[in-house]
Amino acid sequence: MTEETPGFDEQSQQPDVPSGVPADEAEPKAATPSTEEAAAPAGDPGPDAGLVAQLDQARTALSERTADLQRLQAEYQNYRRRVERDRIAVKEVAAVNLMTELLPVLDDIGRAREHGELVGGFKSVAESLESTVAKMGLQLFGKEGEPFDPTIHEALMHSYAPDVTETTCVAILQPGYRIGERIIRPARVAVAEPQPGAQPGKPAEEGTEAAADDKETGGPQEG
Repeated sequence: MTEETPGFDEQSQQPDVPSGVPADEAEPKAATPSTEEAAAPAGDPGPDAGLVAQLDQARTALSERTADLQRLQAEYQNYRRRVERDRIAVKEVAAVNLMTELLPVLDDIGRAREHGELVGGFKSVAESLESTVAKMGLQLFGKEGEPFDPTIHEALMHSYAPDVTETTCVAILQPGYRIGERIIRPARVAVAEPQPGAQPGKPAEEGTEAAADDKETGGPQEG
């Protein structure tokens, strides 16, 4: 016969639960996944892959904007150079047109100076005009004795001379004018060329000395 312990039943075998706590909460719960883990489906690369994609897009956009900026800057530089070149060209054309109209006046001043008529107030005005056109870049050229250059000279008279070795300007009939490298008017000159058949490398003194030797020896020796 088994002896039963008084006051002990099945309910007494359950562990004591603190008062005020529901029985269902006192039971252990299984670990539940976090919200982020539950939201991310299995096999997704995760949030880092999205950040990398956004970074790549930002780099691509930056490269495109940088290329656009460089292209605009190059176009602006070309535009500035073109405007500056056009401005200089317009200025030169205006100066050339003005100087061309003044050339007859400058020719009259030059002729008056050659004849000694450039005196008094006329001399002062002429010198002021010449100084002004010189500041604007007008240059006079053409001198006697310089070699003839068809790019800057215009031959109006032609002759032969024994004392020249090449085509030479022997007289300046009308001076030439230029602004920078642009010829406004070529120098109009008279040119002289060497005598046909002459030997420019043999001086005339040699022929005179040879004639004197022949006279002393009675003429050239016969072989």
